[in-house]
Amino acid sequence: MAWLPEPYIFEAIGTTWQIDLPDGLLASTREKLIQKIRDRIAIFDRDYSRFRDDSLITEISKKAGLYTLPDDAEPLFLLYENLYRLTSGAMTPLIGNVLSDAGYDEHYSLESKTLTSPLPWESVLERKGLELTVKQPVLLDFGAAGKGYLIDIVADIIRSENITQFCVDAGGDMVYDNSTDSLRVGLEHPTDSTQVIGVANLINQSLCGSAGNRRNWGKFHHIINPHSLESPASIIAIWVVAQTTLVADGLTTALFFTDPAILQKEYQFEYVIIKQDFSIEKSANFSGEIF
Repeated sequence: MAWLPEPYIFEAIGTTWQIDLPDGLLASTREKLIQKIRDRIAIFDRDYSRFRDDSLITEISKKAGLYTLPDDAEPLFLLYENLYRLTSGAMTPLIGNVLSDAGYDEHYSLESKTLTSPLPWESVLERKGLELTVKQPVLLDFGAAGKGYLIDIVADIIRSENITQFCVDAGGDMVYDNSTDSLRVGLEHPTDSTQVIGVANLINQSLCGSAGNRRNWGKFHHIINPHSLESPASIIAIWVVAQTTLVADGLTTALFFTDPAILQKEYQFEYVIIKQDFSIEKSANFSGEIF
């Protein structure tokens, strides 16, 4: 298919976004669409960022009580609740204080303090629909799946304009809508960002990846096990292909903590896992190749 000569590239939520749209789209339509997307991203960031003083997440970190969640919260919380169960509590939004104390804080100090394991979900949070009871102040973190969910939200905005062929890429996590032409996406080498170790072929699918070489400092990277208070070391990179970017993003973290077979009982996805010794595990139906 023919794309617009130049994709729309911008910075938001701490990463680079690239949106590719089909050729022939009117300039006025494109401009209105991009502004709508930028406005929606700003709302999501205000609601869910733990790095902003004015966010709902920051408010929850300061005061217990009953909160009304944003209208879009249900899918995000459902995924976290399910993956919390499937990983025996290893994937949890209650990891925020741990990440902050490890140095991944609002100032990106990268200076570690003494870490304390988070309390069990049921000891801190109780949710009924969009009503969230916070039993004690807690710093929530939705970094394991929030970006993927926001990509899906952006994709739905584009679909609402009857655009059926596009690609939304946020820092390498992406959704590709096209029912006729596949997209070949390189899988970045986990220790050399100038190389790829393989490719994934996407068609009407989402792809997300997670690797310890991104956002790492000292003995930590952006994923920390709440039980051991250590970053997983046995796996160095994971990619997941799924029908939504929310699921793909969440599973790239969950797979650091649990066997793929456990997750495949409830989710349809394909994956590639690179172990510490550079051995490779991939699902039988993964569409692509490893070099």
